[in-house]
Parts: sequence; C-alpha cells; structure tokens
Amino acid sequence: MKAIRVCMILLALGAGALPLSASAQPASAEAAVDRSRLEQRLAAVETLLENSSAARQVEDSGDARARQKRDSAREIYRQARAAFESGQYARTAELLPQASAQMFDAVRSSAPGEVTAPKARRDFEARLDSVNSLHAAFRRVAAEKQGVAGVAETSRDIDNLIREAQRLADEGDIDAGRAALDRAYLITKAAVSSLRGGDTLVRSLHFETKEEEYRYELDRNDTHQMLVRVLTDGKPRTSEQQSAVAKAAQLRAQADAASADPAAGVRLLEESTRELIRAIRAAGVFIPS
Repeated sequence: MKAIRVCMILLALGAGALPLSASAQPASAEAAVDRSRLEQRLAAVETLLENSSAARQVEDSGDARARQKRDSAREIYRQARAAFESGQYARTAELLPQASAQMFDAVRSSAPGEVTAPKARRDFEARLDSVNSLHAAFRRVAAEKQGVAGVAETSRDIDNLIREAQRLADEGDIDAGRAALDRAYLITKAAVSSLRGGDTLVRSLHFETKEEEYRYELDRNDTHQMLVRVLTDGKPRTSEQQSAVAKAAQLRAQADAASADPAAGVRLLEESTRELIRAIRAAGVFIPS
C-alpha cells in the first residue's frame, strides 16, 4: 500500500491552489494562475511518474496494462509541460490532475490484489450469506409443498456449488468463487420462486392487487432469464433450449404489452417462466415447477 499512499500524497500537493479546468477560469485565466505554484506542481507530478515508489512499483510489476496507463500519464504530462512553456497556464492546470489520476490507475493495476482483495473477500462472504439464507428459505418452502419432484436434487446442486465456490475462494481465486456463488444464488432464487408459483402458495402470499402479483411474476421471469444466460454463456444452445427461450421471449413480450391488464399479464408471465424452466432443465439444472 506504500506506493498507493505516495501516489495519493503527490496527487494532493498544491492541488488546492490550482484550478481544475480551463472552462472554470475568468477571462484573465492565464494571469490568475500562480506560475510558481504551477511549476511546483509540475515537479511533483514528474516525480510521481518517474522517481516515486509508485513509479517503481508499476515498472517492476510487469503488468502490461499498468505500464500502458503510466505511458498515457506521461503523454498527458508532456502536453502539460508544453502548455506551461508556451504560457498556457490554465491548460497546464487542467492537464496535470489528469496525468496524476492516470498514474494512480496505473498503480492500482500494478497491485490489484493488494488494493482489491479485501473488498472482494468481503463481497464474497456477503454473497455467501445471501445464498445460504436463500437456500434455507428454499428448504422451508419445499417442506410446505411436500411431494414436489426434484427438491432434493436441486438442493444437492446448490450445496455442491457453494462448496465449489468456497474451495475456489480458499485457493485465492475469488473471482471464480464469486461466479460459482452467483450461479448458486440464481438457481436457488429461481427454485424458490418456482415452488411459490404453485396455486396454493401464491394464494398464501396474499397479493392485495393483481398489479402486485404481476410485479412478483415479472421478478420471477427476470430471475429465470438471468439463470438461462448464466447457464448457457459461451455454450451453443440445443434446439430444445432455443425453442424454449424463443417462446419464453414471445410470451414475455405479450405480457409486457398486456401490462394494462395485470390478470392477463400474470398468466402470460407464468407461461413464459415455464418455458424458461424447460431451457434451464435442458442445461442440466433441475428447477421444480
């Protein structure tokens, strides 16, 4: 984090006395800029780009993206130096913060784990809590609807995904672990909403209006659409999946067009979601219906 702190300190040097954009200057903008302070700022940014621990970190990282961002910062700095030497002080004051910000991005790219890993881990744990809570809800709802086929199979798939996500995270691959958790979340949410799509449980939800039920079915449909995209991302769809997804899209469009008639919209959304469940099952994931 030392390079990050150095970068932030150099970003702050003299910034309070410098205007940030030429558009904000009065007619006598060039005369209004403190030339000596601007010269100090030029020196500070040059140090940041060439001789600071941040510069060494970018250079030593071997990260092509970080080096590219540093080169971009250098180019902006060269423009700022040229503007200063030609007396365009307001333009110089506008460019220097851009060069510093670009260098700060370079530093972050050169040490992504150092900067982002703690937040990524917190996000992973928060998502894990959500998935576990939703999975518990799925088991409760399934107990209310005894005899529904596939509940145990779905629950087992969710458990397997959770374990895989935790394994990946423990091995340091937080991104892959988060992707597995996101998949588990969508499967669980779709499974819960499918169980609650039955007549008995829908009535037990006590929708006050058809509009409220329509919004509920809209959310169910959106969830199943997202799950289809996740399960088929980067893979060719089978003819069965293509047919189901196309029919689901047609029914969804009809439901959107029938939004002024919520009762008809609910019926069309339910039909659309059933088609999406067909596509999900064809992808190898069993969702109760």
